[in-house]
Amino acid sequence: MRTVTYSWLAVVIGVACAAIGWLGIAGWMAVAVVAASIAAHVAGNALGTKLREATDRDLFKTGRRPHAVPLPLPLPPANLQRRASLGSLVVVSAAIGGGCGGIAGSVMLYWLAASSPAGAVLGGLSSAVIGGLIGFLGASFVEIVRTSLREAIRAEQAAAAGAEQR
Repeated sequence: MRTVTYSWLAVVIGVACAAIGWLGIAGWMAVAVVAASIAAHVAGNALGTKLREATDRDLFKTGRRPHAVPLPLPLPPANLQRRASLGSLVVVSAAIGGGCGGIAGSVMLYWLAASSPAGAVLGGLSSAVIGGLIGFLGASFVEIVRTSLREAIRAEQAAAAGAEQR
């Protein structure tokens, strides 16, 4: 590298250190994010312009004509497009998870963290929300896996029955 490049690098590092002293680390990080966003915008614009110029827009001059692509026939709707309720197991699991999370959060905050009763209640409510979310996610996962396995077994049995009839 040339000496001029090292000189500019030293200037940039010096300005960066001065900016950290003047703006603080959070201000400098904000400046870095804005600079990176501008650099990404410029790079994306340059890449898009280069790709646009690289495409062949004058198809008649080259003698090639675009050919029509036939559209595939529409398929019957798959089971993934079907909407169905997850069932009452999910609601019950979310309620149980919310209750357990609320009780556990309140008790732990009151006894282990020595918080006030109001703090324990508020923390228990937020723990109940998290517990309900965990219960909902777990029960939803189990229900979806159970349904997909049931449908896969049913499809496999139907295929086996069709193969036996042949």
